[in-house]
Amino acid sequence: MEYIYSHLPQVLVTIGIILLAIEVLVLGFSTFVLFFIGIGTIVTGALMAMSIIPDTVPNSLLWSAIISTIVALLSWKPMKQMQNKVGSKTVNNDIIGHRFALTQPLIPGQTITYHYSGINWQVKAKQPLPTGSEVKIIAMEVGLLTVAPVEEV
Repeated sequence: MEYIYSHLPQVLVTIGIILLAIEVLVLGFSTFVLFFIGIGTIVTGALMAMSIIPDTVPNSLLWSAIISTIVALLSWKPMKQMQNKVGSKTVNNDIIGHRFALTQPLIPGQTITYHYSGINWQVKAKQPLPTGSEVKIIAMEVGLLTVAPVEEV
């Protein structure tokens, strides 16, 4: 315990780095709490090392809390916006491009069932397709395949 008290600034910086590593590597930067506390402890440790803040345990707790709160207040909104940016990209997989013949007529606005790879899929199209039409899967969603005639794709 004496070692921690005599090297408090270095211990605080080390704890801050560990908290940042946990936030980024383990939690994937999903909760900002450890990030704010980590920044607070690193800055507090640096200020204690420069003898700006007396290096005592109560001061370390107080200043870490104050600095963490200031960092949280200043960066909460920009970080929340950064977290909410979700890119939408289409996923390409083996089912896209799969061809099959319709066993029932397919009318826009309605779906038919197609059994593929052990799953009963709902199939839809943007135009009417008669029974026996060869179609190609052009898009997929959860449980739903969108098809188009092979000639048009």
